[in-house]
Amino acid sequence: MESSNMSRLPLLLLCLAIATTASQQTCEPVAVPENQNAWIRLREMLPGCWTNYTTQDGKEVHILSLHYTTEAPNMFTLNMTAAQPMHLIITTDSKQIIYTEAHANTDVSIYVANDSNMQIMGKIVNVQKKAFPTDNKDIVRWAAEKFGGVTSFTTIQNPMSIASTGREGTRLLPTGSNNCTLENEWHALKHYLKLESNMRLLKSCSNQLPHSRTEKELYIVNIPEDVSIRLVSVHVISERQISLFLRGPQGTVWSIHDPTHTSFSSNNVILLAATSMMHKIPPTITISTDSADAVQKTALDHFRASTITSYSEIRTEGTMVTLVLGNKDHTSVTEAAPTETTPSPPSPPQMPLLMQLYTSPDYRSPLDPNTKVQSDKRIYAEISGRTLGEIVLTIKVINCSVRSKGSCPVVRDMPFRPEVCSSTVCPNSTRVSFSLELLQDLASTSWDLECSVKLCFSEKCGDGGRVKRNLEVTQTYIPPPMACIDFGLSAVLGIAFGGFLIGVLLIGALWVIKIRTECPCSLTSKRQPVSNNPSPSENSSANASIGSTQSTPTSSMA
Repeated sequence: MESSNMSRLPLLLLCLAIATTASQQTCEPVAVPENQNAWIRLREMLPGCWTNYTTQDGKEVHILSLHYTTEAPNMFTLNMTAAQPMHLIITTDSKQIIYTEAHANTDVSIYVANDSNMQIMGKIVNVQKKAFPTDNKDIVRWAAEKFGGVTSFTTIQNPMSIASTGREGTRLLPTGSNNCTLENEWHALKHYLKLESNMRLLKSCSNQLPHSRTEKELYIVNIPEDVSIRLVSVHVISERQISLFLRGPQGTVWSIHDPTHTSFSSNNVILLAATSMMHKIPPTITISTDSADAVQKTALDHFRASTITSYSEIRTEGTMVTLVLGNKDHTSVTEAAPTETTPSPPSPPQMPLLMQLYTSPDYRSPLDPNTKVQSDKRIYAEISGRTLGEIVLTIKVINCSVRSKGSCPVVRDMPFRPEVCSSTVCPNSTRVSFSLELLQDLASTSWDLECSVKLCFSEKCGDGGRVKRNLEVTQTYIPPPMACIDFGLSAVLGIAFGGFLIGVLLIGALWVIKIRTECPCSLTSKRQPVSNNPSPSENSSANASIGSTQSTPTSSMA
């Protein structure tokens, strides 16, 4: 009996060692300060907008939408002493009282709602209470009606500090439109604001030594079931062999950009975004729990790994996030590349966009890029993207503009009209048309037509980027106006004198014609009048004539 027990002892010790080793493979995630560490960086995409709008008196119009979780501290500081002249609208949907220590210069006007729970204290000059809504779109509409437009809208979760950097709040690059259209954005790109938040969006852990030289790394990302994230953009920058294990609620879509030396597995759909194409990969595993321990063990078994480079849990109220995984030199993130100066990669799955122009509304006559179009015509555009699989991304055109080519480019907004097209005829595409009359009076004939679009998936939309197309325009012939002849004083006097001479000559000619056509006898009688006293010869002949006349009756009577 004792020998039997002694023989089982090594087996029990072996099982205990195996169990201990297995338990050491997993790790317990803890909150990550500033949502980044040496292995992962999280960028939350929240509703916002950013334009170049300023009022007629040169003031910017900014809206801050504050959101608080139940466990978050209800106090933050607001420092606008270095801010540009602005109207600052602060709104919150928090039901608890929010205490604000605020400082601002005299050129900053602060607006809060009449029923706001914000208690503002500090050295501020101008705080006004107004009756305005708290819904994002409604507050943007209200501000646009009151001030003529909106410069920016920024959503901040659990703010600790909000400060102005002193820089202008208008966007550095032209947007083509001053309309504030809300879309998911990364607010860290807004250079005029310095924000600090105590929102802990990321929990992470690792059982791999920071400076280990393992050739293969395992990254696990777990989104709990009660989180609303649906679109996750993943960027891998490590130069080693990477294994990705991605788990999320049903309906989550993972977009992996430029995967190099990467293998992956997920219980969700993966969109593999390469430089020119996008491939859809269906779920490869089934896992029903979001438990950290169970997810880690499943990943270790799936990839037959012994250590976890990084395990991360994400919790945010947004629907889109961007993850940057890995580190090329395995140094700290702050030493590698400051995130403030790194452009934010787009959050939704990006797909190559193409704009094709047509000359007729039936979309049967494609327009060659080098063909010139008369400026009195209308052109028709179809913007399309290429996707594979069953994922359908709806394309929505936000705004369009034209930019002339040359050393002094001219930028003009390009109004467009949506063209009806059924989903069967236009899968993953949309159609619009433009009138070129705007370009009729401009000198340039070579333009870049550019449109910004949104990509929508499951009623959630995000920035889809911009699509550009060359456009050649020829001016329609317009007859030049008749030149106005400028008569000088000498010309006027010459014409008047000439007219006078012509009149004199005409009168003289008429007088000569009259003289030439009169009766000659009348002219004689007028020139030689008849005398009343006849001459002696005339009298004698007359008497003789009388005498003979008188004698005839006498003789007859005799």
